[in-house]
Amino acid sequence: MKTKTSEQAKTTVEFKTTNEFKKMDIKTVFELLKTSEKGLSEADATGRVKEFGFNEVEQEKKSTLLAFLSWFWGPIPWFLEIAVLICIIIGDWLDGIMLVAILLCNVIIGFYNEHDSQKALELLKHKLTIKTKLMRDGNWITKDSRELMPGDLILMGLGDVVPADAKIISGNISADQAAITGESMPVTLKESDVLLTGSTIKRGEAKCIVVNTGKHTAIGKTVELVNIAKPESKQEAIMFNVSKNLIYAGTVLFAVILVYALSVSTPMITILIFAVLFIAGGIPVALPVMFTISQAKGATNLSKHGILVTKLDSIENAASVEILCLDKTGTITINELEISEDIPFAGFEKNELISLAVLASGAEGKDPIDSTVLEYAKKNKTDLSGYKQVSYTPFEPTTKKAEATVEFESKQFIAVKGATQTLLALCTLMDKNEKDEVTTKVEELSKKGYRVLAVGKSEGKGGNFTIAGLLALSNPLRPDSKETIAALKEAGIKPMMLTGDNIAVAIEMAKQAGIGDKIVRIAEIKKLSESEHGKAIENCNGIAEILPEDKYWVVKHLQSTGKTVGMTGDGVNDAPALKQAELGIAVSNATDVAKAAAGMVLTESGINVILEGIRTSRQTYQRMLTWTLKKITLAIQFMLILTIGFFWFQNVIVVIPGLMLLMILTDFMSMSLAVDNAKSTKNPNNWNVKNLTIAAGILGILFFIIELALLIWGTDYLKLDFEQIRTLILLSLVFTAQFAIIIIRERGHFWNSWPAKLVSITMAIAIIIFIPLSIYGIIIAPLSASLVFLTLIICAVCVLAIDFPKVWIFKKVGIS
Repeated sequence: MKTKTSEQAKTTVEFKTTNEFKKMDIKTVFELLKTSEKGLSEADATGRVKEFGFNEVEQEKKSTLLAFLSWFWGPIPWFLEIAVLICIIIGDWLDGIMLVAILLCNVIIGFYNEHDSQKALELLKHKLTIKTKLMRDGNWITKDSRELMPGDLILMGLGDVVPADAKIISGNISADQAAITGESMPVTLKESDVLLTGSTIKRGEAKCIVVNTGKHTAIGKTVELVNIAKPESKQEAIMFNVSKNLIYAGTVLFAVILVYALSVSTPMITILIFAVLFIAGGIPVALPVMFTISQAKGATNLSKHGILVTKLDSIENAASVEILCLDKTGTITINELEISEDIPFAGFEKNELISLAVLASGAEGKDPIDSTVLEYAKKNKTDLSGYKQVSYTPFEPTTKKAEATVEFESKQFIAVKGATQTLLALCTLMDKNEKDEVTTKVEELSKKGYRVLAVGKSEGKGGNFTIAGLLALSNPLRPDSKETIAALKEAGIKPMMLTGDNIAVAIEMAKQAGIGDKIVRIAEIKKLSESEHGKAIENCNGIAEILPEDKYWVVKHLQSTGKTVGMTGDGVNDAPALKQAELGIAVSNATDVAKAAAGMVLTESGINVILEGIRTSRQTYQRMLTWTLKKITLAIQFMLILTIGFFWFQNVIVVIPGLMLLMILTDFMSMSLAVDNAKSTKNPNNWNVKNLTIAAGILGILFFIIELALLIWGTDYLKLDFEQIRTLILLSLVFTAQFAIIIIRERGHFWNSWPAKLVSITMAIAIIIFIPLSIYGIIIAPLSASLVFLTLIICAVCVLAIDFPKVWIFKKVGIS
């Protein structure tokens, strides 16, 4: 026969959401969770582990080895691997090793950047590892919060971090839920209200029943969102599309060559060499490395301006941001209370109003409102001489007031501060009109988003009370918020405020910050059809009354409209949205969880440095764009001259060692463009791979015409032999590649700006290295010095002449 305990341990508890438990009465909650005033038994708690799991973050374990090996899979790795295999087949081990080195470099860089994002989940998991006082078998004990189960009874008091979603059975508390809900001020919670995981108890004590644990809690849902949040990698898409376009072009040309080669019985080894040349010369194998170097340089620059870059691709993404979602609390505003207005009523002066508020506050200032009052009095140099606080009763959620007995000029009275309605109830001699006047003023302040604190005093020690005035509390705007938001708009970025606060607070803050006047509730947007969500969000200036999952939802829907989205935040509740956004920015006072989820972390207070991040990112984008345009241009030039050369000589016109030298001198040395002088554009930059491929393709054809002219000149007029022709073509490819940097780096005419010193030096080095190789016949066949220098002059003149059609082409396809 089964014992009663074992039967109880196997009892299934019906799952309900925290919001559903919030609407239930306490008795119903006890019944649903199958618990009692004595809490769960140890046997029952053990049985529930199988049903609910431990109160912790579940994290999917991924094989590090498989994650690393996955980077060998993709268009660029495939072609490099094929090229390496061909080199092995034809016995060209040295060039094969060089290609393997390039492949490994790309893989290691990509793998390292991908695994940075796992820090956010580890920090969220740590958030739940706290000790909790709970009741088991009728006894209060202390256990790790990991062991909490739905149905457990817990005690919460001052300073405690709430370990699970719980419903208050008895007691009243004030809890700071800003990190979870985004609500800027501590909330007062009483019997039957629900405490959310991760909240901090600021005042009071309460006995609670745990209703949800682990992934079903407020933080648990955030963890799940962080786990699945991942924006589409724009950088991966760019590299894939650039590679894809060049692969298409190369495949067509190689197919033509292959058919011709087979028709004239070309040796298979020649065809294989040709394949290696097409792959290594036509595919942008150094593109991932170039992107990483450019972004690393941008990250270094940003670190000097108070921005720590934790994910390199956020540099490139920042250049494209079109909408920047700003979390209100802690980002637009300072996450601290301040008194924005003081309104003394008839018969009271400002100094007396503030004095009464101070006297009704604790001297230690542990309560956040007391601290704010004391700081305000200090700021206003309030004169408290003659006043003596005889006794003090701190704020209690049940009474909704704090009071003190005060002695002044040998007489005693009571100073009180608290909820307006509570104080009005004490003012028995005030008539209805006077009370209505106070209520009207409170409503006016509330519409501006203020929390109103009433201050009063008694006539004598226990006589009738009079309201001395009102204090309007708010989270102040950051000093630089308004200026930063205006600058963002000027930079072509739409700022959008997201907040868990009510609509009145949101409208007032948006007005003060200059964000805009179209602020809507999240509920209003969710009423619309799924297809209308994205546009509805895009058309507003801010959204109020949102939950953590709503911020993530907003970012996802904006991305679904094709927008590149940035997100700033500071709390746990912002982590999923920070990770999902193409650019996640955690402010300086952000939680560790928010910092781990973000791509950029501000190391100094204020948000105006975001503008520096945007400016630097746009400069980085321009450098990456220049290298990409140059690479596509030269790849088209190379593949076309290789094709024509094969038809002309039935042989490869550039040998593999020459190609490797060309790659070093043109692809890798030109990575100095990562530090080139670049201008920040006035509007967001977006990669239009189709247009830049068209522009670079046309330039590539123009550069090919230079090569073709030199080929005809060398063959028909100079009567060079085949090996000398190879040297002439290789020489001209190196020269045109260096001069191409001069014209392609500038979107207007090349003389509008000059390359950075390092770029000029690397260009000169490439030319200086190749001149003696060509003259003395090192590795390649020798040419006369006069011919080498004449080729240099011809290439320089012809490339610089292409600058004129280049300007027209760039303008036509929208490259700026």
